[in-house]
Amino acid sequence: MGVNLWGVIHGCHVFAPRLRSQGRGHILNVASAAGLLSPPGMAPYNVTKAAVVALSETLGAELKHTGVGVTVLCPTFFRTNIGKSARGGDAKQAAFIERMMSKAKIQADDVARLALEAAAANQLYALPHADGRWMWRLKRWAPDQFVSVTAKIASRLTR
Repeated sequence: MGVNLWGVIHGCHVFAPRLRSQGRGHILNVASAAGLLSPPGMAPYNVTKAAVVALSETLGAELKHTGVGVTVLCPTFFRTNIGKSARGGDAKQAAFIERMMSKAKIQADDVARLALEAAAANQLYALPHADGRWMWRLKRWAPDQFVSVTAKIASRLTR
């Protein structure tokens, strides 16, 4: 909560009024595709990232006509230390995360570039990975099928 959510809240609390008073600028918040997709077995993480998405959506609407833009970055997997530093996971989940990070075609430099491009284009959502975009579409278009797919993936992790 402290880093994932409160860090973002404090940053927005400090910078949104300053940017608004100068009539220009952009806020780029870092969430995760987990904030949009709520994968099983990750409830605490999902909740913090979903809150960052909701905060960004709210600020985007509140600042819409002020000259200040808002973008929320929602990547899926790329090489980081998150698997090693995560609390509460099990060995299968950690192995899955490591495998997904190593397979990712889009890595940190690309994620950063795509996030900045989305901010420059004043896009609210930045989803740099195709798997995240497709799963988010599935969730919005066919929510019951989305739940079935994520449950199936989760069951593979617990076998």
